[in-house]
Amino acid sequence: MSKTEIVPVKKVEVLRSGRIERPIPMLPTVSSRHAAWNGIAMESFDNVPACAVPEHEHPTHFLNLLRSGQITCKWWTNGGQTGSAQEGPGTIYLLPAGTRDRLTRSGPTDQTMLVIAPHFLARALEETAHLADFELITHWNIRDRHIVSVMLALHGDLQDGSPAGPLYGESLGVALAYYLVRRYSVRAPRAREYKGGIPAIRLNRVLDFMRHNYARETRLRELAELAGMSPHYFCELFKKSTGLSPHQYSIRCRIDQAKIYLRNRQFTIGQVAKATGFVDQSHFSKVFSRIVGVTPMQFRRM
Repeated sequence: MSKTEIVPVKKVEVLRSGRIERPIPMLPTVSSRHAAWNGIAMESFDNVPACAVPEHEHPTHFLNLLRSGQITCKWWTNGGQTGSAQEGPGTIYLLPAGTRDRLTRSGPTDQTMLVIAPHFLARALEETAHLADFELITHWNIRDRHIVSVMLALHGDLQDGSPAGPLYGESLGVALAYYLVRRYSVRAPRAREYKGGIPAIRLNRVLDFMRHNYARETRLRELAELAGMSPHYFCELFKKSTGLSPHQYSIRCRIDQAKIYLRNRQFTIGQVAKATGFVDQSHFSKVFSRIVGVTPMQFRRM
Protein backbone atom coordinates (compact mmCIF):
# COMPACT_ATOMS: atom_id res chain seq x y z
CA MET A 1 0.00 0.00 0.00
CA SER A 2 1.49 3.37 -0.98
CA LYS A 3 1.68 6.20 1.50
CA THR A 4 -1.08 8.02 -0.38
CA GLU A 5 -3.53 5.19 0.29
CA ILE A 6 -6.11 5.27 3.06
CA VAL A 7 -7.95 2.14 4.16
CA PRO A 8 -9.69 0.73 1.06
CA VAL A 9 -13.45 1.23 1.33
CA LYS A 10 -15.15 -0.12 -1.78
CA LYS A 11 -18.75 -0.41 -0.64
CA VAL A 12 -21.10 0.03 2.30
CA GLU A 13 -20.66 -2.92 4.65
CA VAL A 14 -21.36 -3.96 8.24
CA LEU A 15 -20.25 -6.86 10.45
CA ARG A 16 -22.94 -9.36 11.39
CA SER A 17 -22.12 -12.55 13.30
CA GLY A 18 -18.48 -12.16 12.28
CA ARG A 19 -19.31 -11.84 8.56
CA ILE A 20 -19.06 -8.79 6.30
CA GLU A 21 -22.49 -8.08 4.80
CA ARG A 22 -24.59 -5.34 3.27
CA PRO A 23 -26.71 -3.39 5.78
CA ILE A 24 -29.82 -4.44 3.85
CA PRO A 25 -30.11 -7.39 1.43
CA MET A 26 -30.57 -5.35 -1.75
CA LEU A 27 -28.38 -4.29 -4.66
CA PRO A 28 -27.77 -0.53 -4.80
CA THR A 29 -29.19 1.62 -7.58
CA VAL A 30 -26.15 3.93 -7.34
CA SER A 31 -22.69 2.84 -6.15
CA SER A 32 -19.27 4.43 -5.81
CA ARG A 33 -17.38 1.24 -6.71
CA HIS A 34 -16.56 2.54 -10.20
CA ALA A 35 -15.43 5.89 -8.79
CA ALA A 36 -12.63 4.22 -6.79
CA TRP A 37 -12.61 6.84 -4.04
CA ASN A 38 -10.02 6.36 -1.31
CA GLY A 39 -11.39 6.23 2.21
CA ILE A 40 -15.10 6.74 1.49
CA ALA A 41 -17.87 4.81 -0.26
CA MET A 42 -21.49 5.51 -1.10
CA GLU A 43 -24.49 3.40 -2.11
CA SER A 44 -28.11 4.37 -2.73
CA PHE A 45 -31.14 2.13 -2.41
CA ASP A 46 -34.59 2.82 -3.84
CA ASN A 47 -37.90 1.39 -2.67
CA VAL A 48 -36.52 -0.24 0.46
CA PRO A 49 -39.52 -1.99 2.04
CA ALA A 50 -40.51 -1.86 5.69
CA CYS A 51 -38.06 -4.10 7.47
CA ALA A 52 -36.30 -5.20 10.63
CA VAL A 53 -32.52 -4.90 10.32
CA PRO A 54 -30.76 -7.50 12.54
CA GLU A 55 -28.03 -6.51 14.97
CA HIS A 56 -24.74 -5.53 13.33
CA GLU A 57 -21.57 -3.52 13.95
CA HIS A 58 -20.20 -0.64 11.87
CA PRO A 59 -16.47 -0.99 11.04
CA THR A 60 -16.52 2.52 9.52
CA HIS A 61 -18.26 5.79 10.32
CA PHE A 62 -21.75 5.48 8.85
CA LEU A 63 -24.13 8.14 7.53
CA ASN A 64 -27.62 7.28 6.30
CA LEU A 65 -29.74 9.89 4.49
CA LEU A 66 -33.46 9.27 4.07
CA ARG A 67 -34.30 10.68 0.64
CA SER A 68 -38.02 9.79 0.60
CA GLY A 69 -40.62 8.14 2.81
CA GLN A 70 -42.53 8.94 5.98
CA ILE A 71 -41.83 6.25 8.57
CA THR A 72 -41.46 5.36 12.20
CA CYS A 73 -37.99 4.11 13.06
CA LYS A 74 -37.16 2.23 16.27
CA TRP A 75 -33.59 1.44 17.21
CA TRP A 76 -31.49 -0.40 19.81
CA THR A 77 -27.86 0.72 20.13
CA ASN A 78 -24.79 -0.74 21.89
CA GLY A 79 -26.67 -3.27 23.98
CA GLY A 80 -29.21 -1.13 25.79
CA GLN A 81 -29.91 2.35 24.45
CA THR A 82 -33.27 2.55 22.68
CA GLY A 83 -35.26 5.18 20.83
CA SER A 84 -37.86 5.86 18.17
CA ALA A 85 -38.82 8.78 15.94
CA GLN A 86 -41.05 9.83 13.09
CA GLU A 87 -38.77 10.35 10.11
CA GLY A 88 -39.08 11.93 6.67
CA PRO A 89 -36.89 13.13 3.80
CA GLY A 90 -33.70 14.77 5.08
CA THR A 91 -33.40 12.65 8.23
CA ILE A 92 -29.83 11.50 8.90
CA TYR A 93 -28.33 8.75 11.07
CA LEU A 94 -24.72 9.32 12.17
CA LEU A 95 -23.28 6.11 13.61
CA PRO A 96 -19.55 6.13 14.50
CA ALA A 97 -17.25 3.21 13.81
CA GLY A 98 -17.73 0.54 16.48
CA THR A 99 -21.44 1.20 16.95
CA ARG A 100 -23.60 -1.91 17.36
CA ASP A 101 -27.30 -1.52 16.58
CA ARG A 102 -30.50 -3.03 15.22
CA LEU A 103 -33.58 -1.22 13.96
CA THR A 104 -37.02 -1.47 12.40
CA ARG A 105 -38.65 0.79 9.82
CA SER A 106 -42.41 0.96 9.41
CA GLY A 107 -42.62 1.76 5.69
CA PRO A 108 -40.85 2.03 2.32
CA THR A 109 -37.96 4.48 1.86
CA ASP A 110 -35.26 5.66 -0.52
CA GLN A 111 -31.89 5.84 1.25
CA THR A 112 -28.34 6.95 0.54
CA MET A 113 -25.57 5.52 2.73
CA LEU A 114 -22.05 6.89 3.07
CA VAL A 115 -19.21 5.25 4.99
CA ILE A 116 -15.95 6.93 5.98
CA ALA A 117 -12.82 5.01 6.99
CA PRO A 118 -11.56 6.06 10.43
CA HIS A 119 -8.11 6.93 9.00
CA PHE A 120 -9.70 9.13 6.33
CA LEU A 121 -11.60 11.12 8.96
CA ALA A 122 -8.57 11.63 11.18
CA ARG A 123 -6.07 12.44 8.45
CA ALA A 124 -8.28 15.00 6.72
CA LEU A 125 -7.12 17.68 9.21
CA GLU A 126 -3.60 18.53 10.29
CA GLU A 127 -4.76 18.85 13.91
CA THR A 128 -5.86 15.18 13.99
CA ALA A 129 -3.54 13.62 11.37
CA HIS A 130 -1.48 11.84 14.04
CA LEU A 131 -4.52 9.90 15.25
CA ALA A 132 -5.79 6.54 13.94
CA ASP A 133 -9.38 7.70 14.43
CA PHE A 134 -11.42 10.53 15.89
CA GLU A 135 -14.42 9.91 18.12
CA LEU A 136 -17.80 11.04 16.83
CA ILE A 137 -21.10 11.21 18.75
CA THR A 138 -23.94 8.86 17.80
CA HIS A 139 -27.03 10.59 16.38
CA TRP A 140 -30.16 8.78 15.20
CA ASN A 141 -32.43 11.58 14.09
CA ILE A 142 -30.72 14.78 12.93
CA ARG A 143 -31.40 17.28 10.19
CA ASP A 144 -28.34 19.04 8.86
CA ARG A 145 -28.47 20.87 5.55
CA HIS A 146 -24.70 20.85 5.16
CA ILE A 147 -24.44 17.05 5.42
CA VAL A 148 -27.41 16.65 3.07
CA SER A 149 -25.90 18.98 0.46
CA VAL A 150 -22.54 17.16 0.45
CA MET A 151 -24.16 13.72 0.26
CA LEU A 152 -26.45 14.80 -2.58
CA ALA A 153 -23.45 16.30 -4.43
CA LEU A 154 -21.61 12.99 -4.11
CA HIS A 155 -24.74 11.15 -5.23
CA GLY A 156 -25.07 13.43 -8.27
CA ASP A 157 -21.41 12.92 -9.16
CA LEU A 158 -21.94 9.15 -9.21
CA GLN A 159 -25.07 9.47 -11.34
CA ASP A 160 -23.04 11.53 -13.83
CA GLY A 161 -20.33 8.89 -13.99
CA SER A 162 -17.76 10.80 -11.86
CA PRO A 163 -16.53 12.92 -14.79
CA ALA A 164 -13.78 14.62 -12.77
CA GLY A 165 -12.43 11.27 -11.57
CA PRO A 166 -11.90 10.49 -7.87
CA LEU A 167 -10.50 13.96 -7.09
CA TYR A 168 -13.93 15.61 -6.83
CA GLY A 169 -15.46 12.91 -4.63
CA GLU A 170 -12.44 12.78 -2.33
CA SER A 171 -12.49 16.58 -2.00
CA LEU A 172 -16.14 16.49 -0.97
CA GLY A 173 -15.33 13.65 1.43
CA VAL A 174 -12.61 15.74 3.07
CA ALA A 175 -14.96 18.72 3.40
CA LEU A 176 -17.53 16.46 5.06
CA ALA A 177 -14.91 14.90 7.36
CA TYR A 178 -13.83 18.38 8.47
CA TYR A 179 -17.42 19.33 9.20
CA LEU A 180 -18.14 16.16 11.16
CA VAL A 181 -15.05 16.62 13.32
CA ARG A 182 -15.99 20.24 14.02
CA ARG A 183 -19.71 19.66 14.62
CA TYR A 184 -20.25 16.09 15.81
CA SER A 185 -17.05 14.97 17.57
CA VAL A 186 -16.71 14.27 21.26
CA ARG A 187 -14.09 17.01 21.51
CA ALA A 188 -13.50 19.23 18.49
CA PRO A 189 -9.89 20.34 17.94
CA ARG A 190 -9.08 24.02 17.84
CA ALA A 191 -9.90 25.49 14.44
CA ARG A 192 -6.92 26.58 12.37
CA GLU A 193 -6.97 30.01 10.78
CA TYR A 194 -6.12 30.05 7.07
CA LYS A 195 -3.93 32.94 5.96
CA GLY A 196 -2.50 33.60 2.53
CA GLY A 197 -2.07 30.73 0.11
CA ILE A 198 0.32 27.88 -0.56
CA PRO A 199 3.97 29.02 -0.63
CA ALA A 200 5.09 29.58 -4.24
CA ILE A 201 7.63 26.73 -4.36
CA ARG A 202 5.12 24.19 -3.05
CA LEU A 203 2.32 25.51 -5.25
CA ASN A 204 4.44 25.33 -8.41
CA ARG A 205 5.42 21.77 -7.52
CA VAL A 206 1.73 20.81 -7.33
CA LEU A 207 0.71 22.72 -10.47
CA ASP A 208 3.54 21.18 -12.52
CA PHE A 209 2.49 17.74 -11.35
CA MET A 210 -1.15 18.36 -12.30
CA ARG A 211 -0.25 19.77 -15.73
CA HIS A 212 1.99 16.79 -16.54
CA ASN A 213 -0.51 14.21 -15.27
CA TYR A 214 -3.68 15.70 -16.75
CA ALA A 215 -4.89 12.43 -18.29
CA ARG A 216 -4.68 10.14 -15.27
CA GLU A 217 -6.72 9.87 -12.10
CA THR A 218 -5.17 12.19 -9.54
CA ARG A 219 -5.67 11.57 -5.83
CA LEU A 220 -6.31 14.38 -3.40
CA ARG A 221 -3.93 12.95 -0.83
CA GLU A 222 -1.01 12.77 -3.26
CA LEU A 223 -1.49 16.45 -4.13
CA ALA A 224 -1.69 17.36 -0.44
CA GLU A 225 1.48 15.40 0.26
CA LEU A 226 3.29 17.24 -2.55
CA ALA A 227 2.32 20.48 -0.81
CA GLY A 228 3.27 19.08 2.61
CA MET A 229 -0.09 19.59 4.31
CA SER A 230 -3.35 17.89 5.22
CA PRO A 231 -6.01 17.37 2.52
CA HIS A 232 -8.43 19.90 4.02
CA TYR A 233 -5.76 22.54 4.60
CA PHE A 234 -4.49 21.94 1.05
CA CYS A 235 -7.98 22.38 -0.48
CA GLU A 236 -8.52 25.65 1.39
CA LEU A 237 -5.15 27.16 0.48
CA PHE A 238 -5.17 25.85 -3.10
CA LYS A 239 -8.38 27.75 -3.80
CA LYS A 240 -6.97 30.88 -2.14
CA SER A 241 -3.89 30.59 -4.36
CA THR A 242 -5.51 29.77 -7.70
CA GLY A 243 -9.16 30.78 -7.40
CA LEU A 244 -10.12 27.20 -8.32
CA SER A 245 -10.65 24.00 -6.37
CA PRO A 246 -8.18 21.17 -7.12
CA HIS A 247 -10.71 19.26 -9.25
CA GLN A 248 -11.62 22.43 -11.20
CA TYR A 249 -7.95 23.10 -11.92
CA SER A 250 -7.49 19.47 -12.97
CA ILE A 251 -10.31 19.80 -15.50
CA ARG A 252 -8.83 23.07 -16.81
CA CYS A 253 -5.53 21.26 -17.41
CA ARG A 254 -7.38 18.66 -19.47
CA ILE A 255 -9.21 21.32 -21.47
CA ASP A 256 -5.97 23.24 -22.17
CA GLN A 257 -4.36 20.07 -23.50
CA ALA A 258 -7.51 19.24 -25.48
CA LYS A 259 -7.21 22.58 -27.29
CA ILE A 260 -3.72 21.61 -28.42
CA TYR A 261 -4.94 18.26 -29.73
CA LEU A 262 -7.95 19.84 -31.46
CA ARG A 263 -5.66 22.07 -33.50
CA ASN A 264 -4.20 18.90 -35.02
CA ARG A 265 -6.84 17.49 -37.38
CA GLN A 266 -5.33 14.01 -37.40
CA PHE A 267 -7.09 13.40 -34.06
CA THR A 268 -10.83 12.74 -33.94
CA ILE A 269 -12.95 14.32 -31.20
CA GLY A 270 -13.29 10.89 -29.58
CA GLN A 271 -9.52 10.40 -29.58
CA VAL A 272 -9.01 13.81 -27.99
CA ALA A 273 -11.55 12.96 -25.27
CA LYS A 274 -9.77 9.70 -24.48
CA ALA A 275 -6.30 11.23 -24.57
CA THR A 276 -7.27 13.91 -22.06
CA GLY A 277 -8.86 11.54 -19.55
CA PHE A 278 -12.58 12.13 -20.11
CA VAL A 279 -15.10 9.33 -19.69
CA ASP A 280 -16.38 9.62 -23.25
CA GLN A 281 -16.85 12.06 -26.13
CA SER A 282 -20.25 13.21 -24.88
CA HIS A 283 -18.96 14.23 -21.50
CA PHE A 284 -15.87 15.83 -23.02
CA SER A 285 -18.05 17.95 -25.31
CA LYS A 286 -20.28 19.01 -22.42
CA VAL A 287 -17.39 20.09 -20.19
CA PHE A 288 -15.49 21.72 -23.05
CA SER A 289 -18.55 23.75 -24.06
CA ARG A 290 -19.18 24.88 -20.49
CA ILE A 291 -15.62 26.11 -19.97
CA VAL A 292 -14.65 27.36 -23.44
CA GLY A 293 -18.06 28.57 -24.62
CA VAL A 294 -18.08 26.59 -27.88
CA THR A 295 -18.16 22.88 -28.73
CA PRO A 296 -14.94 21.02 -29.60
CA MET A 297 -16.02 20.92 -33.26
CA GLN A 298 -16.70 24.66 -33.30
CA PHE A 299 -13.32 25.30 -31.68
CA ARG A 300 -11.62 23.20 -34.33
CA ARG A 301 -13.33 25.15 -37.12
CA MET A 302 -12.30 28.43 -35.54
